[in-house]
This record gives sequence, C-alpha cells and structure tokens, in this order.
Amino acid sequence: MADQFGHFDAGGNVIIEEAKKGLNPAMVVLLIVSTVLILFLVGNYALYTYAQRTLPPKKKKPVSKKKLKREKLKQGVAPPGE
Repeated sequence: MADQFGHFDAGGNVIIEEAKKGLNPAMVVLLIVSTVLILFLVGNYALYTYAQRTLPPKKKKPVSKKKLKREKLKQGVAPPGE
C-alpha cells in the first residue's frame, strides 16, 4: 500500500515522489506586505528628518488685540486708556 506521496509502478514497487518544497504562499504575502510597510516607514522618517533640516520654521499667527487685552487682564496689568 502506498502512502500519499507514492504510487505503484508496473512491477508492483512503490515509487515515492518528493513533496514540493517551496515557500508557503501566505509567507510570500507576509514578506511582501512587511517589506512594503518597512519601506514606507523608513521613507517617511527620511522625509521628516530632511524637512526638519531644510524647511524654515513655521510662522506663528499674529495674536489678536482681543486676546492680548484678555491676557493682560489675567496678569493684572491695566490696559492703556482705562
């Protein structure tokens, strides 16, 4: 009686075939997805560090007069004209 990898030839002898030895398809997909993810993260980090070195600092918005007045009142400084 032959097992799952073998069969009988004309003389009644069992011929055993080698099982396929290759990469599991799920492993191939996992390798591809993980490689793409790692490349994406490394690329983002490289772009971020390049931007930090080359781009000028972001300009701050001017503070409105209303907010200035409110801050001065919080600190106890009387605004001019009052």
